[in-house]
Amino acid sequence: MRLSCLQENLSKCLGIVGRAVATRSTLPVTNNVLLATEESRLRLSATNLEIAISCWLGSMVEEDGAITVPARLLSEFVNSLPSEKIDLALGDHTLELKCARFEARISGIDADDFPPIPKISGGATYQVEPDALRLAINQVVFATASEDTRPVLTGVCAEFEEDTLTMAAADGFRLAVHKAPLISPAKEKVEIIIPGRCLSELNRLLADQKEPVEIAVSQNKSQVLFRMKDVELVSQLIQGTFPNFRQLIPASYTTRAVISTPEFLRATKTAAIFAKDGSGIVRLQITPDAASGKMSVSARSEQIGDNVGEIDAKVEGEAAKIAFNGKYLTDVLGVIHEGEIVLETTTPSSPGVIRPIGAENYVHIIMPMFVQW
Repeated sequence: MRLSCLQENLSKCLGIVGRAVATRSTLPVTNNVLLATEESRLRLSATNLEIAISCWLGSMVEEDGAITVPARLLSEFVNSLPSEKIDLALGDHTLELKCARFEARISGIDADDFPPIPKISGGATYQVEPDALRLAINQVVFATASEDTRPVLTGVCAEFEEDTLTMAAADGFRLAVHKAPLISPAKEKVEIIIPGRCLSELNRLLADQKEPVEIAVSQNKSQVLFRMKDVELVSQLIQGTFPNFRQLIPASYTTRAVISTPEFLRATKTAAIFAKDGSGIVRLQITPDAASGKMSVSARSEQIGDNVGEIDAKVEGEAAKIAFNGKYLTDVLGVIHEGEIVLETTTPSSPGVIRPIGAENYVHIIMPMFVQW
């Protein structure tokens, strides 16, 4: 292998694939990054055996070849170099690098020992605009479960049907459902469970994407591929049956309050300061009024004290009291970009429903907490 490329391009690619490098592994080669020439370009790949990321960069290739070298060492060295041309050459299990007046030799492992990056073919493929996919991921991925007691809840249920991609995440205490448009209709309904970590990594990669993202699902529904410009991410899928999330969305309410999103978020964050020593409980009291209405947001702790904040609300229906985990409220309010949300409640022991005003494609359900009023 003999080629040259720009330092800034190589550094950027190493930063992208570095997210998939294994941190703790019994297989030493997964701590490495694979460098291989491919159609007059340099391909970098990394995998932790759950996800794999590949990135291509333009290079002047004089001689083909491939090698794997320690990802962290290579990245630190390349990042320390000046923004000039880097020459790479393959010696005897050694990668030689030269840039300006700097040079290095890094011992590597044969490319044949690197785990093969899965090729997805024969399954269903879909296309989504990057901004729509980013919004969908942002509004659901935080609701995945962090513990592995129920593996399906650590992932996001992705349902491709007709012209819609429906994403749903739940951890047993909350549920987030977002609907994003597909560029072209799905030929058949497909449902998969994508690991939450995979979508978090994908979200970072989407920041620089302008072109549609291609999503390919393997024929046996064991793997998914996200293809972007110069970058591909492949992930194992979670096997199992996701709960029927549509049954969890309440069909009616007795109280409906329209509230300013920024004001609700500010009041919740303020109450959360006092809720830290009180099991994180934030109490909401919704009061209808002939002219409009109001909602008080409060928290109290026996150790540190209490607080109450009041915000305006357009209230329909009865007065209501309900308590939620403060973190769950700030999580959902922080990903809603619309200026107002609607909060629907039934009883203090029934789930609360949050929907953005002006967007019909998102709904969030939070289980209440039991408190003595």
